[in-house]
Amino acid sequence: MKFQLSYDAPLASLGEVELKMLPSQAQKKMQCWIRSRHLICSGNFFIFETVDYSAIDRFSECVVALGGTVIAVEPIDKIWMGDHRQVFLYQAKASLHTPCHNLKQYWLKYGNFRTRFDGQV
Repeated sequence: MKFQLSYDAPLASLGEVELKMLPSQAQKKMQCWIRSRHLICSGNFFIFETVDYSAIDRFSECVVALGGTVIAVEPIDKIWMGDHRQVFLYQAKASLHTPCHNLKQYWLKYGNFRTRFDGQV
């Protein structure tokens, strides 16, 4: 049998994942999202809501840097921005079961049970 390797495929799709962010940086970004009510904790999961899809990519990098996994990313609704523009509201759900972080305690102290978009949906 012959095997052909596509040279157009990125290395990450071949199983090599490169760590782009330090865990301390990832934790600081996630703490900022907790304070701004973009990130909440629900049970053992962290739920991140935003209208900017590139923020979902940054959230995924943070979760991977802290040893967790992103479970799902879904557009949950369209919300109005001003009088004439609608944007998608994205929700990402992540599992973060590592004993070395204290994000859940940080969320208990500074976070909220509702995101900033709960009143608009």
